[in-house]
Amino acid sequence: MAFQLPELPYAYDALQPYMSKETLEFHHDKHHNAYVETGNKLLAGSGLEGKSLEEIVKESYGKNAPLFNNAGQHFNHLHFWNWMKPNGGGAIPGALEAKITEDLGGVDKFKEDFIEAGKGQFGSGWAWLALKDGKLAVMKTPNGENPLVHGATPLLGVDVWEHSYYIDYRNRRPDYLKAFIENLVNWEYVEKLFSEAK
Repeated sequence: MAFQLPELPYAYDALQPYMSKETLEFHHDKHHNAYVETGNKLLAGSGLEGKSLEEIVKESYGKNAPLFNNAGQHFNHLHFWNWMKPNGGGAIPGALEAKITEDLGGVDKFKEDFIEAGKGQFGSGWAWLALKDGKLAVMKTPNGENPLVHGATPLLGVDVWEHSYYIDYRNRRPDYLKAFIENLVNWEYVEKLFSEAK
């Protein structure tokens, strides 16, 4: 399955002031596009051409690092654009909020732990809310890795590679993470992934 760069589900300036038009132009049009183009070149002749993106990510992990890095980042970014929306944040849908309270000690505790995971990821990587063995967990992964390769289903992820925040926040990663969780998250999309994963 050839990788394709999706259109953003909103205008480039729709996430301001929390994420600028310039950041989205660079992040989507340059960085994500590079993962798509490089991934397609590496996919050719890999033996994984007919597989789904999730299968390519899982099957290349630990075996074909260049392909895994680009396929993983393509998978992560396909969701990342949908994990955000204009006027995001706010109330979490009921069933998901109840599960967060049950498994993670409440919404405030979850948000704190999610921000800490993002702050604590040394160098490039991601922080996650994932479902593993029927329970929610906050995770962090380096580089393009994601919960799929650890037997979990990603429900929400935030990109902490510098290109995702440096134009807007410089080195203030904690401010970016707080803005993401409070003002950008598309909880309806997270709820949809949660319903499908159960």
